[in-house]
Amino acid sequence: MNFNLNDERPIFLQIAEGIEDGILTGGFPEESQIPSITEFSMMYRINPATALKGINLLVDSGILYKKRGIGMFVVTGACAAILKRRQQQFYESYIIPLVLEAVNLHLTEAEIKSMIERGFNNE
Repeated sequence: MNFNLNDERPIFLQIAEGIEDGILTGGFPEESQIPSITEFSMMYRINPATALKGINLLVDSGILYKKRGIGMFVVTGACAAILKRRQQQFYESYIIPLVLEAVNLHLTEAEIKSMIERGFNNE
């Protein structure tokens, strides 16, 4: 995980997203323990309260759970929940604006699909 101090988002949000990325990539498998708040704060040279705030976001959203005296663990089903939420965010942030602009430019659905396919093929 890398944190970008130039990112407009607060560091605690970047921490939460970084942990989610780790879950999605298999770095933190479901039911595995994540690093402690102290480890996060030392590793990234951040205030422990900032690390705690990021982790608590994931606890509150049902992605992590606490085993008292042991640490934080990834919930079974966390990966699917993260994917579902991020796919919805992707739809709202990118697809809806894309379609609205396509309508403004008088592009057809077929033309948009062709552009998207072209984008995938150019990667």
